[in-house]
Amino acid sequence: MAKVVLPLDAARAFANGEQHLDVDAADVRKLIQALDERYPGIGQRLRTRTAVAIDGEIFQEPYLQTIKPNSEVFFLPAIEGG
Repeated sequence: MAKVVLPLDAARAFANGEQHLDVDAADVRKLIQALDERYPGIGQRLRTRTAVAIDGEIFQEPYLQTIKPNSEVFFLPAIEGG
């Protein structure tokens, strides 16, 4: 299972504060679906307000990126320019 790290605000709002999770998913889209099933509503937050890093690499279009069973997936707060 992949090691998943949620942003603190999403963890507090949807996952009872739990930031570190183990999730079995083949790609980011399925990972978000699995998290949304576990924590209803979190999927929308992760799709619209975060960037995704897999094994230390940030992806602009992450949804079809493969996740290996031993991958580390970080959902990072999106940075808005000004």
